[in-house]
Amino acid sequence: MCGLCGFLYKDPGRYGPVGHAMFDMLTPLDRRGTDSTGVALYGPPRDDSYVLRVRIEANGDTPGRVHEALAGAGAVSEESHTGGNLRARIGYAGDLGTLTDLVEEVPETEVFSIGRSMEIVKDVGDASDVEAAAPYKSFQGSHAIGHTRMATESLVDVAHSHPFWARPFADISVVHNGHITNYHKLRRRLAGKGHRFATGNDSEAIAVYIADKLEQGDSLENALRSSVNDLDGTFAYLISTPQGIGVARDRFALKPLIFAEDDEKVLIASEEIALRRVADSTDLKPRELGAGEVRWWLR
Repeated sequence: MCGLCGFLYKDPGRYGPVGHAMFDMLTPLDRRGTDSTGVALYGPPRDDSYVLRVRIEANGDTPGRVHEALAGAGAVSEESHTGGNLRARIGYAGDLGTLTDLVEEVPETEVFSIGRSMEIVKDVGDASDVEAAAPYKSFQGSHAIGHTRMATESLVDVAHSHPFWARPFADISVVHNGHITNYHKLRRRLAGKGHRFATGNDSEAIAVYIADKLEQGDSLENALRSSVNDLDGTFAYLISTPQGIGVARDRFALKPLIFAEDDEKVLIASEEIALRRVADSTDLKPRELGAGEVRWWLR
């Protein structure tokens, strides 16, 4: 089942309440699954630092130990934590995989995202539960993607919740509805190239697959088109990068995905009700993504 949504301002200089848009779109999609909910939010990029989102053990000395790990790697300019969620900004010039490992050497931690502009917030429960655990509605940004999950093939916990970060590639995330039947083959091929995975969820492999294509110099368009042939199974997914959002649907078109756009913005969701929650006009004309179709919007 699962529910997907996305929101993007087309003007590259425009930022607005994308956190609130995600909350409004995700709320009616909770009927598609409330095992977990999450968002990947993109704010103004900072070339001098990275922002990290980390799941931590809420009690004990875990926050202090994470701070020590980060401070040993670079200059920490911002840091806060709410419950089991920690956010930090660090000036860092090294490999992001190494930075991830440094943080995750602290017991009971998991790095959800690292990016110049991207922040992933997710937890078990519905959109309101996640907002209470790690507030995101007030986030001002350029674009965002979101997900409500009904677990079918992996654990019901925060680690297996969407969105997934394409570790260790900065600012690339995915949300997915479906099942990738050649996941193990795909993962082995990507692991053979040196890529590492945090979970056994098939959706994480989509993020790394697209990120790998982009690293090789492919355009987002070509990476999306290749995925329709290279990914077996039934799927609809949204991939988000610092520049925009891409979407793809498998050739059987069994998983719903619709979109609508005007001169200012793009709206994407599994169901029309989610689009209507944030549409400015009743003249909105949603269109279903076709079988095997891909689309992309860059700011």
